[in-house]
Amino acid sequence: MDAKTNIKARLPSRHVTEGPARAPHRSYLYAMGLTTEQIHQPFVGVASCWNEAAPCNISLMRQAQAAKKGVASAGGTPREFCTITVTDGIAMGHDGMRSSLPSRETIADSVELTVRGHSYDALIGLAGCDKSLPGMMMAMLRLNVPSIFIYGGSILPGNFRGQQVTVQDMFEAVGKHSVGEMSDEDLDEIERVACPSAGACGAQFTANTMATVSEAIGLALPYSAGAPAPYEIRDSFCMAAGEKIMELIAQNIRPRDIVTRKSLENAAAVVAASGGSTNAALHLPAMAHECGIEFDLFDVAEIFKKTPYIADLKPGGRYVAKDMFEAGGIPLLMKTLLDHGYLHGDCMTVTGRTIAENLKSVKWNPHQDVVRSADKPITVTGGVVGMKGNLAPDGAIVKVAGMSVLKFTGPARCFDCEEDAFESVNNRTYKEGDVIVIRYEGPKGGPGMREMLQTTAALTGQGMGGKVALITDGRFSGATRGFCVGHVGPEAAVGGPIGLIRDGDIIELDAVNGTLSVKLTDAELAERKKAWKPRETAVGSGVLWKYAQQVGPAVKGAVTHPGGAAEKVCYADI
Repeated sequence: MDAKTNIKARLPSRHVTEGPARAPHRSYLYAMGLTTEQIHQPFVGVASCWNEAAPCNISLMRQAQAAKKGVASAGGTPREFCTITVTDGIAMGHDGMRSSLPSRETIADSVELTVRGHSYDALIGLAGCDKSLPGMMMAMLRLNVPSIFIYGGSILPGNFRGQQVTVQDMFEAVGKHSVGEMSDEDLDEIERVACPSAGACGAQFTANTMATVSEAIGLALPYSAGAPAPYEIRDSFCMAAGEKIMELIAQNIRPRDIVTRKSLENAAAVVAASGGSTNAALHLPAMAHECGIEFDLFDVAEIFKKTPYIADLKPGGRYVAKDMFEAGGIPLLMKTLLDHGYLHGDCMTVTGRTIAENLKSVKWNPHQDVVRSADKPITVTGGVVGMKGNLAPDGAIVKVAGMSVLKFTGPARCFDCEEDAFESVNNRTYKEGDVIVIRYEGPKGGPGMREMLQTTAALTGQGMGGKVALITDGRFSGATRGFCVGHVGPEAAVGGPIGLIRDGDIIELDAVNGTLSVKLTDAELAERKKAWKPRETAVGSGVLWKYAQQVGPAVKGAVTHPGGAAEKVCYADI
């Protein structure tokens, strides 16, 4: 891009670089070694979630440098900054998990504040772990400056005595150990080999699910989300993103030109087709909210219902993200969905071309069995199912990929926090056939809507994954498997039916017809509601207190502000 053109006249950075009144601002820029030419070029924020919390994030700094080189080579001025990440694998199973979902909002908010405060013209966002992916994309949609998303890449699979393993196996190993099916020595050995490199959890858990979304929704370059973190080709993708962002600035192609109702439906379709995380039903509505588009859990579930499950990925299947990348990547999955009428091909992407145009040259790879043709699916309906009933008037969600039992009826065994439920599981004080209920773990009631992987993985490790069911107003990790229903709404903290049921109440789960009910009449539930009293959380101050005051219901994405529909002035137009 020619820096001498008058493109600055319409860009936000003119407020900090142009005219005599901005001489003090330019002095700061000269202090950092920028040349006059660089100061008068478009400013591209390069936002990274790099940190040393977990392997998901440690390759992001390297990749950010490659993106900056691409920006500079194409006539832009990159401005790097970092934001936070709360990594679920480390936060899991203790109070730290309350910080996970709120971190999504903090990431979006902090990127917004940085871009607004320094008047950047465009955004390249690099993210590596669960909430950082939607958080970064939410910031792009909120700001609506030309943006490209870059996933840091997945971890390589571990190897335990000749078997491919992931962190899912680690959590399930805890369950095996608790019932004497794994020794201390074996547990020690597997924990040393399960996670052998940089990168996010390797199966179709939440990080890889949202990475798949980033390509399907059009905010990431084709193939870029599939390459594992250690692969050097990632640097090429980042360089290309840096070059491409300058074209988007020149053409004024913005995120809300890309993310539409149709592209959100595309994103939901790839989640279903890949057997992705139930958390997508939380994050897609939140992303839509930033654009002012109504797209809630029920809209997501409708797409899930009519999309075939075709990618044989863990936790329900056999393969990990590395395998899918080497088989043909996310474009291979998208191509067969498009060919069989499950995607909208006319949606714009960050390439400047449509989905159909991007996929035109993609050829089917018959020499792989990671992804099936959409007309020969693993199952005819998606790997994730929405549910509704008198126990979940505002909906619920369950991952059915790899499940053989899709209906379950049993007595409730109620717990008012995850710790109590895990203790019961660990001590085997529950019974086969129980429906374990974990409540007061919703967005407000937690607060923070914790994931229950510790408990669900322990059940699976004990060999009880298909012999009990579990429902919660909290969330599940993408690694969760078994009959586990999350996002039950309204949550217990606001008087939802899940807070009214008692031990022994008969709960009916039907993932075929999408229903979740308790055998109580409306009159019985109403009578119990009269006796119900709200509970105070243990949080009286700080960020979790603020989150509890602001957060909305899970059905609409657990968002904390009015969204694009209430926007008065778009940042990109200031």
